[in-house]
Amino acid sequence: MVIIIKQLEVIAVSSNISWTTEAEAKLKEIPFFVRPAARKKIEKFAQDQGVSEITVDIYVLAKKQFG
Repeated sequence: MVIIIKQLEVIAVSSNISWTTEAEAKLKEIPFFVRPAARKKIEKFAQDQGVSEITVDIYVLAKKQFG
């Protein structure tokens, strides 16, 4: 049950966040098999920061936080 709630929450986050073309290009540098998880973490980071669009700057900040 908790997993389903978290999945629904992530979907809601994804639908409210937009990505710039440049940030999408940076995301594509991540291996394909971890890209969906990375996208969710970056979008959650952006939401927590009150940001509705992911730019390269937001991408870099999120990447620094997650290592």
